[in-house]
Amino acid sequence: MVKLPTRVYLGHGTLCTLLLLLQDVASAQNLTNSQISDVETRLAEGATHPWELGTRAQALLEHDVQTFSVFSLIIPSTSVSSNTSSAIAPVFSIAKGVVNNRTASNGNITGPQPLVADDSAADPASIGPAVLLANWTNLGDGVDYAGAALDQLNFLYEKVPKTSDGAISHRTGEVQLWSDFVYMVPPFLAYYGLLTNNQSLITDAYTQIKLYRNYLRDTSAGNLWAHIVLGTNSSGVANDPGHWSTGNAWAAAGMLRVLATIQSSPFASDMSSEQDDLSDWVFEIQTAMYPHLDTSSNLFFNYADEMNTFLDAASTALLASTVYRLSLLRGVHHYLPDAEKCRQTLFSSNSSGLVHFSSDGWLTPVVNPDSFGDEGSDSPESQAFILELQAAWTDWVNDGSQGANGASRSDSVNEATIVVAALSVFWMLL
Repeated sequence: MVKLPTRVYLGHGTLCTLLLLLQDVASAQNLTNSQISDVETRLAEGATHPWELGTRAQALLEHDVQTFSVFSLIIPSTSVSSNTSSAIAPVFSIAKGVVNNRTASNGNITGPQPLVADDSAADPASIGPAVLLANWTNLGDGVDYAGAALDQLNFLYEKVPKTSDGAISHRTGEVQLWSDFVYMVPPFLAYYGLLTNNQSLITDAYTQIKLYRNYLRDTSAGNLWAHIVLGTNSSGVANDPGHWSTGNAWAAAGMLRVLATIQSSPFASDMSSEQDDLSDWVFEIQTAMYPHLDTSSNLFFNYADEMNTFLDAASTALLASTVYRLSLLRGVHHYLPDAEKCRQTLFSSNSSGLVHFSSDGWLTPVVNPDSFGDEGSDSPESQAFILELQAAWTDWVNDGSQGANGASRSDSVNEATIVVAALSVFWMLL
């Protein structure tokens, strides 16, 4: 914590000290524009897999084009203003590139098909909201976004295997459920329902989350979610009953996107119980996860309750973003102090620069995005998580930092008090 001097003397040196104090406090609160630019550049360079493209699109909407994000809680405009055209262009570029290439990717088939051919049934759907938004805003570029989105939707319902009670598989080759699915598929179903005024689709987004929770929630581990269940390994991926931190964060973040979509829809009043459930389930994951936060580093282990696994900044960032979002959407503030500790740790700096970023802007330490049991580097999804954390925190601050006084006071809240005190002293000296 920055400490004010015990005595203040009028003069140029005093004013400089106060200005430096304010500058130091402000820098502890936020990444600079240059640092954010590095994060976005690395994300753009690295995102190639379907889930990375979908997550990049979502992160850009939340951070750069808030009025087109589901967290704006409004149905988006059908046109893009000149003020937002450049910011939203990368999102539309993702959608256009994927849709233009899908015929070749899928072997020139027609009818139900994923946006990208993949062993995962879920990951290509993560790009769906960007495709839907490109269609909604009438880009006029001759690309059949509507047809591509419909084929992706029909693929999920008609071609992908399901459990006996209707949970859509995360994999195409067999029924296998992954926690990641909750971020990839339900937000697409809900957004499709929002833009087509289809309550059944929004309801099924909720139902898919409910089914996945029934299968993956481990009540013997304090409600942490398992990573992968069911299946016989015929699809090439073995079950993973461990409590993967990123998987828990994926699930909570996906639930919040569906919750925000419901709140934005004309069906919000009819779906109050579903909103209550989603809010409770996000909080349930936060309550399961935060007791496992490593207090010496303010990071989660790759597997939340396995201290012999490596520390992971990626899951730490994404789960922290869910705390600010839940505070904004539902007034649930309980884990704000934990989220603030994590955010400040992730964005901390020393004389060499940002502690948890490489010199060119990659978050570290992180899980290998292609091998979830191994530590990696240069992770595109991690870059997206940082943008989502920054966006969620900024929205929370712009909304008045609601709940900061009701929760245990974190360093940033105390620093905000210091800023006010410093400004008061500054004005008294003028």
